[in-house]
Amino acid sequence: MTLGGIQKELQRYASPAKAKILRGFFKAEPGEYGEGDIFIGVQVPAVREVANEFQDLPMAKIVRLLKSKIHEERLTALLILVIRFAKGNEAERARVFKLYLQHARHINNWDLVDLSAAKIVGTFLADRPKDVLYRLANSSSLWERRIAIVSTFHFIRQNKFADTLKIAKILLYDKEDLIHKAVGWMLREVGKRDQICEERFLAKHYKGMPRTMLRYAIERFSESKRQAYLQGKA
Repeated sequence: MTLGGIQKELQRYASPAKAKILRGFFKAEPGEYGEGDIFIGVQVPAVREVANEFQDLPMAKIVRLLKSKIHEERLTALLILVIRFAKGNEAERARVFKLYLQHARHINNWDLVDLSAAKIVGTFLADRPKDVLYRLANSSSLWERRIAIVSTFHFIRQNKFADTLKIAKILLYDKEDLIHKAVGWMLREVGKRDQICEERFLAKHYKGMPRTMLRYAIERFSESKRQAYLQGKA
């Protein structure tokens, strides 16, 4: 269980052609939100295979992997943490949760957040105080704000919507498109389970919310209802 072994295994799946595509997809060019991120062109299913193979990697080495400049190595570290959290006892889960938040600055692209936040942060906080989510929601870090809202996906799956809606309200006028998409996505997930609840929130806020957020939120509505919202006539 060595870092070199993981890196070698990831290189086995690497593709320069795919790396180029991923750099564009995850906006890693100068001036974009993922500026400086390095890709080697490994797709998520292969990263999952590597994470499963190396799930017993010592925690100190997982942290080193999470600090890597290579995107797929950071993703591998996070997927190992997801596995360790799911299989762990309470002490292990608390350890993973604490480590995750301590190193949140390295969880710095949307896929890294989306594949880990609800499964670690949301699950850990399910029956605990949610103060940390509100701190993250008010962070200057785009990625911490995304962690805050995406973590609530775990609560949504339990048909508990209050924290999602409160954090959505905090992020309602966020300047970042990636937050607009994440909030709209979570509102849509609320609506899939309780459309009346979602529409009650939209009735208060849809005319002022960013267009992308609204489009994501109403994606599953009937065409006539979607058009009513988009035209401000709902």
